[in-house]
Amino acid sequence: MPLTTTHVSIRRITDDSASDAEDLLAVEEPLEILVVARAAHAPGARPSAQHERAERRLGITMRTPGNDRELAIGLLFAEGIIASAADAIAVEEGEGPSGALVRVTLRDEVAVDLGRTERALAVASASCGVCGKASLDVASFAPPAPLARGAPRLAPRVVHGLAERLRGAQPVFGRTGGLHAAALFDASGALADLREDVGRHNAVDKLVGAALLAGRLPDPGAVLMVSGRAGFELVQKALRASIPVMVAVGAPSSLAAELASAHGMTLVGFARDGRFNVYAGRERVAVPAEAAS
Repeated sequence: MPLTTTHVSIRRITDDSASDAEDLLAVEEPLEILVVARAAHAPGARPSAQHERAERRLGITMRTPGNDRELAIGLLFAEGIIASAADAIAVEEGEGPSGALVRVTLRDEVAVDLGRTERALAVASASCGVCGKASLDVASFAPPAPLARGAPRLAPRVVHGLAERLRGAQPVFGRTGGLHAAALFDASGALADLREDVGRHNAVDKLVGAALLAGRLPDPGAVLMVSGRAGFELVQKALRASIPVMVAVGAPSSLAAELASAHGMTLVGFARDGRFNVYAGRERVAVPAEAAS
């Protein structure tokens, strides 16, 4: 099992005392992502040697070790490089000069636009999302399939219980307090799967990657819960996976709410302490009077 936590020596200080102690921190380490694929060329252009199948270094992301194959698949899917897990004919873990690596070999039919992927995947830290004007062009696409209107239908009590279920299922957070989490639930509030990571984007990519590899996506009844705020990058990832409902413990951004509304997604924020706000897709959440009838 990969090392996800580590002990460190600290000085603990209060108003009237100081003492030496040990603390437990979440591990953060680099992961290099390599892709073996053909380079895409312009329509009508004559293929050349540069378009032959080759290994390409797409970038390095800082993550919590573990579920690295899922992270790579989820990230490639979120960026539109692959359309399904079947586009990857091999996913291998190994070690390279920078540390851990994942090498993803794509089907011959899948070509990679190097200029686009170098921008999208040159991530330097776990907190980095997609940035800049070009990212808005990527994020504004419609889901692969339109989301079903009004489904799934959620009772308020189900939404109220998601944050508690999420926290209760976070093993490493319980020991360190230093990890984000993403989880998939059904409309009844039953937990389907959960992933943790120091990066909130990584946690979602790991979760989506695991669901793709297991054949559980797309799922018209899926509910995605995230432990932090809901930025537009996370809404983009959920839309790419055709997930109709996203619930966040924290606040959404204005662009996240706009993107969710434009594509018929339900976006819920501040889902904690017995309350929540619906920012988009309110037709999927029953009001208390409806839920009781």
